[in-house]
Amino acid sequence: MEPGGAPPVAISEKALNRPATPGETATPNEAAAPEESATPDETAAPGEGDRPPPTPLRLTSPLALTLLLLLMVLLQSPLRRALAAPVMQTWTTVFVAVMIQALPFLVLGVLLSAAIAVYVPPSFFARALPRRPALAVPVAGLAGAVLPGCECASVPVAGALVRRGVTPAAALAFLLSAPAINPIVLTATAVAFPGNPEMVLARFVASLLVACAMGWLWHRLGRTDWMRPPAHGRHEGQSKGEAFWDATRHDVMHAGGFLVVGAMAAATLKAVAPEHWLRAAADHPVVAVLSLAVLAVVLSICSEADAFVAASLTQFSLTARLAFLVVGPMIDLKLFAMQAGTFGRGFAFRFAPATFVLAIGGAVLTGAVLL
Repeated sequence: MEPGGAPPVAISEKALNRPATPGETATPNEAAAPEESATPDETAAPGEGDRPPPTPLRLTSPLALTLLLLLMVLLQSPLRRALAAPVMQTWTTVFVAVMIQALPFLVLGVLLSAAIAVYVPPSFFARALPRRPALAVPVAGLAGAVLPGCECASVPVAGALVRRGVTPAAALAFLLSAPAINPIVLTATAVAFPGNPEMVLARFVASLLVACAMGWLWHRLGRTDWMRPPAHGRHEGQSKGEAFWDATRHDVMHAGGFLVVGAMAAATLKAVAPEHWLRAAADHPVVAVLSLAVLAVVLSICSEADAFVAASLTQFSLTARLAFLVVGPMIDLKLFAMQAGTFGRGFAFRFAPATFVLAIGGAVLTGAVLL
């Protein structure tokens, strides 16, 4: 101890680390003590590190619809002038006419096909069909005339039949005939062609002939390894009510979208395509049939509504329009995708071209006899 100085004060380690309170001055030893750096967890506010990063703004369906409506309000003057043009008036008239005529049949057909797919057990078909494939094919084809079903429902039903032991030839005959000759489709055809009632009989005969021919052809030439065993249906595991409304909602949205596309295409052909182009194609029977057959594949319209699109193509002959009605329910873009998903791509790549050729041949042969 220095003379005259104060005795040394012992400073504990705890006191060195204690921060000075307001009004206190740090001692030299306290000032010299190194400060501990705070970790990020200590400096962060409670719960701040757990906060998720901000999500970017995404364009959802309600937002897109709102933006579209706002854009239409802002551009209402140009849109009004465009819709007042004679071409757009023709387009709108044809589009609305096709949609209004087709929608009731589309909704009714979807409801009935969903009810059959859900409430009619596939074992019923297995018990009702003959065991001999050669006889089971025409019976399955005729079953399509009394069991309404669009093509969206016929593929899953055919897959369920194969899973339950029905011969593939009979299941494929039902797959082709059910969307083409059921009562809803034939009634819609009669309404669409009021001045040509023979179109109803021609569609029934040609579609049934092609369905049976494809069934017999598959029984004769088809191989087991060409068809993948179908997986379980998408409605299995659900209650009857859930499966029915799920099937109805899916088919209405799916088939309704293709109906809109088909109505738009028919209206565009009617309003925009030069008359002499359509007349030139319609005047050549082979070109007319092939053109409408390819159009049926591309448009992929539901069978409950395709008669009204065909009726609007007045430049073409009845035989060419019959080809449109026979080809569409049997092979189009959505059917090809569904068949590939249910039975395998190898099956679809063999079955679709053969069906397309036979459908054109059956339509031409039937049209030459009945139309």
